[in-house]
Amino acid sequence: MPSYDAIIIGTGQAGSPLAGRLAGAGQKVAIVERNLFGGTCVNTGCTPTKTLVASAKAAQMARRAAEFGVVLDGPVKIDMKKVKARADAVSGASRDGIGKWLDGMANCTVYRGHARFLDRRSVRVGDEVLSADRIFINVGGRAILPEIPGLAGVPHLTNSTIMDLDVVPDHLLIIGGSYVGLEFAQIYRRFGARVTVFEAGPRLIRREDEDISRAVSDILTAEGIDIVVDAAGLAVGRGTNGAGGIAVSHDGPNGLKAVFGSHLLVAAGRRPNTDDLDAEKAGIALDAHGTIIVDDALRTNVDGIWALGDCNGRGAFTHTAYNDFEIVAANLLDNDPRRVSDRIPVYALYVDPPLGRVGLTETDAKKTGRRVAVSTRPMSRVNRAIEKGETQGFMKIVADADSGEILGAALLGTGCDEVVHALIDVMYAKRPYQQVRRGVHIHPTVSELLPTMLGDFRPS
Repeated sequence: MPSYDAIIIGTGQAGSPLAGRLAGAGQKVAIVERNLFGGTCVNTGCTPTKTLVASAKAAQMARRAAEFGVVLDGPVKIDMKKVKARADAVSGASRDGIGKWLDGMANCTVYRGHARFLDRRSVRVGDEVLSADRIFINVGGRAILPEIPGLAGVPHLTNSTIMDLDVVPDHLLIIGGSYVGLEFAQIYRRFGARVTVFEAGPRLIRREDEDISRAVSDILTAEGIDIVVDAAGLAVGRGTNGAGGIAVSHDGPNGLKAVFGSHLLVAAGRRPNTDDLDAEKAGIALDAHGTIIVDDALRTNVDGIWALGDCNGRGAFTHTAYNDFEIVAANLLDNDPRRVSDRIPVYALYVDPPLGRVGLTETDAKKTGRRVAVSTRPMSRVNRAIEKGETQGFMKIVADADSGEILGAALLGTGCDEVVHALIDVMYAKRPYQQVRRGVHIHPTVSELLPTMLGDFRPS
């Protein structure tokens, strides 16, 4: 039985860098990967999807070329095989780089196979049994397939399998009006597909404030995406009456309605990959959703076992997974007691224009009992956005009216996935918004409007 100082299960955005830190500190490390190096982000998440976003943006700008005085002969055409090949190449280069790094790492042994716990100190990988005093779980997650009548009987795509498409769907039906579904909706609409989004709730991206949800919906509908909210009683079946393809039906205000399409994407959430880990043999506690329960330092209930990334339910983003690695490494190697509760929620929605988010929504800020102040500015009043011809969206900042603490922001507009970092850094520095007002920002940029906004608060 090979014995190690540490076993890492999974080579995602927490597992791989943790292997590097531990091995670099002289520890003997085993890292196990059952599928592709790099996890979700590299293979079916951020890297390939944002490559598709870039291709879709190029197509949209080509259609708008005349607005900028650029003359193109003929309509825009999409070579989906080349689009896919580009995404595959970008993703593959990242995956291969991680694999070569791990394979060549001193003090690190890579095992290819499915790891399952035998007890709290050992795992089986194929015919090998590995043991270690410390085990780190970084197994990620996958798409949920909800119990929708008829879904099992029709071909359907998830966020992973849609990456295999090398044709543009005639009509893409999407179940789920949240982050993943909306990104793919705009991507494929810009590639030329008809797109219909079904959301069971009363509005899109319910985590966001209603004004942000409405603005995103307006952006997508303006591009010709059909959005169906309050889509109760969803059911799926084969197309009938010669329509072919797939039918999604729902209970509308005037009775049952059906929409026929060529392809179906199910984007109704994700679940952790813990159901085939045999975690119970190690005594690891899971919640009702299969998420591994961890404390503020990412330790499970079993001494010597940690869980990082999507499987622990504490973030489900690439950047939070990487921060999980930083927290664990800091505690184990640097005598630095970092905690999950130290971080501020941050993420982006990569529709175009993007939404950059940090901290509390206006709705949640009000629930804290503080005296809340809000500042907003439409992108139509941002010179940089006007010059680029991209004036959709608006920016909103939420602050404590008494202390000046920035509580959160939702910036929906061109470049706002980058602009929001100016606020993120101030929030981590625990400085009041007046500090940003004193700064001189570059003109013409979107960021230069932040000091102006921070001098224009109103009571929420």
